[in-house]
Amino acid sequence: MPDPGPVAPPPAPDYDDHGVPSLDYVRDKIETRYATSLGAAELAQESAAARSIEEQEAERERAGKAKLDEIRRSMGR
Repeated sequence: MPDPGPVAPPPAPDYDDHGVPSLDYVRDKIETRYATSLGAAELAQESAAARSIEEQEAERERAGKAKLDEIRRSMGR
């Protein structure tokens, strides 16, 4: 019996014979990445540094509004 040569391994269960991933596999991968991203964003918002940055932005906003009101008053509006 002649040696048939190297035999290609069977494709992974989530891929077809041509190496194309299934739609379910791609969807699961996207949903996992999206969930991971949402979780990371939630953790970042809850950190002390994020709260500090939000407080700094709010203070800048208040200062900018106060300055704008002062300019308007000085212009007689």
